[in-house]
Amino acid sequence: MQFLRRASCAARAFAGASSPSSRSSLRCSPARRASSVVDGTIASDPARLRVFDKLAKDDSIKAVILAINSPGGTTAGGEELYDAIGKLRAKKPVVAYVKELGASAAYMAAIAADRIFVRRLSLVGSIGVLFQTTDASKLFRTIGVDLDKVASGPLKAEPEIDAPMKPEVRAALQSIVDDSFSWFVDIVAERRGLSRAEVLPLADGRILTGNQAIASRLADAVGGEAEAVTWLETEHALAADLPVLTWYPTDEPGWMSVGKWLGGEARAALGLPAEGPLLLDGLVSLWQVGAH
Repeated sequence: MQFLRRASCAARAFAGASSPSSRSSLRCSPARRASSVVDGTIASDPARLRVFDKLAKDDSIKAVILAINSPGGTTAGGEELYDAIGKLRAKKPVVAYVKELGASAAYMAAIAADRIFVRRLSLVGSIGVLFQTTDASKLFRTIGVDLDKVASGPLKAEPEIDAPMKPEVRAALQSIVDDSFSWFVDIVAERRGLSRAEVLPLADGRILTGNQAIASRLADAVGGEAEAVTWLETEHALAADLPVLTWYPTDEPGWMSVGKWLGGEARAALGLPAEGPLLLDGLVSLWQVGAH
């Protein structure tokens, strides 16, 4: 009888928080059912792409489970993740389940899967894009500091932090936000079998509970890893007890894992990155709690 394997892909890879050694190692950990978490902020990650490519090409991997617990991240990182999961989905079943949080770019990842499970009170959605900047002009005037520049054009290096945003700068930034948002709405409509008109009222940046997401057809059913396994068993004839190999992130010493859990899982539940302050420059698709 052919030995089947299922991979459960997770977690700090989505936050770009893995160590150099873990990024270079793609060896599977001992067979087991994975309980890893996708937490922290999402950004582009070449190591994650290599792992997804290997998963797609490995015929012994019969399905992939994605555990998601993230407030989102950069729009480019979310797009990269969405495309990578889509390529993986073309080769084998992919099922996602959301723990506490699957918002913004993390929701991009979820909709790339064939099936989305959520807890009734998971926080899901936050379909939207933002560009944030700081106007410190009053502070600079108070302390007597003035920044100057020589640029090739009027929009180069804008917006500036030492002056209010100019109308032409705001218009240029709004255009890239609108373009990114339009793509986000389109993929939600495509993947969730909704019309654009049905998605738009849900795409004002709001977050939803798991129950609300299911009612709005942004998620499929209540559940977690066990329900994901059952779905693979019933819909794809995969045995519920076949071994699980955690491909990414790679194992770390026990004391480091405890620290990561205390810092990562708890902060992810609040919509914060696993480590350090939240510092994302540029265009982001992120649900945030409080000020950074």
